[in-house]
Amino acid sequence: MKNNISILSRFLLIIATGFLVYSVFVPIWQIDLDAPQYPEGLNLKIHANKLAGNVDIINGLNHYIGMKTLHTDDFIEFKVLPYIIYFFAGLSLLVAIFGKKKFLYTVFTLFVLFGIVAMVDFWHWEYEYGHDLDPNAAIIVPGMAYQPPLIGFKQLLNFGAYSIPDLGGWLFISSGLLMLVAVLKESEILKKFTKKKSNVALAAFALTFILTSCGQSGPEKINLNKDDCDNCKMSISDKRFACELVTEKGRVYKFDDISCLVSFNQENKDKTNNALFYIQDYITPNELIQHSNLIFITGENVNSPMGGNIAAFSNKDSAEVYKNKWEAAKIDWTLINK
Repeated sequence: MKNNISILSRFLLIIATGFLVYSVFVPIWQIDLDAPQYPEGLNLKIHANKLAGNVDIINGLNHYIGMKTLHTDDFIEFKVLPYIIYFFAGLSLLVAIFGKKKFLYTVFTLFVLFGIVAMVDFWHWEYEYGHDLDPNAAIIVPGMAYQPPLIGFKQLLNFGAYSIPDLGGWLFISSGLLMLVAVLKESEILKKFTKKKSNVALAAFALTFILTSCGQSGPEKINLNKDDCDNCKMSISDKRFACELVTEKGRVYKFDDISCLVSFNQENKDKTNNALFYIQDYITPNELIQHSNLIFITGENVNSPMGGNIAAFSNKDSAEVYKNKWEAAKIDWTLINK
């Protein structure tokens, strides 16, 4: 029947239902705090019904700067959120069972609206806790607020704060993406792409959305003579040798020399596992390129800022020209980052 959804859409909705139910039992969001005095880091785990992680230590630190302490009982969201998630899980399952298109479109619209409201509420909570400070706190920095980032990284005094979805959050996002695929399928938007092999194409489409939503962020622009090297603390003044390290969580570290990047990476393996390395092309120093796409030249005449004496090139011919000019030699990245 035209008003009924397909078997594939029902299957996607059942998976979405399972994801939503499971998301109640695992952390939905996490805020990680990184500082020199806490080499192992601190974390705040936000579940659907509670706060977990290093809550007591974070509350102790917050006290000194005048922030309110965090307690599960202070948030009405923790009392209602599990039931809202179960509600959407139940609706998703009912649509899968009864299979009416109009119900699918309604549930997806409500789910998207709830997601928007939830993120706005989360941002408001962060804003309130970061700005409503005790004027009699032990540490007061004029004009300073301590609002964590909604998502991504932000420097707060000597703490680096990372805010990203945890397992439950990715499950929640994946549920919405699966519903979206079902909506696109039933509204025939994907018809011209799928044709006879609809099941395979739609499965690949859903997987692509889910995987890309979980990926690392890319490099950031380097501000010459304003950004400092995260290893040697010197100002980055020569873009031709500048480089960056992007952690799995999306934190970006900037360096003025490849040797600084390598040194930092070796000394912070707990932070940089699975990190991505981006390095400036010597010829076009406004372009950061992933290290695997570069050719490296080393020699005494390269003269990089901190004496690493390594330059990177994306073009083979350019690398050869400068190798001869500097009387240098090619070097493999595995030998540089050993």
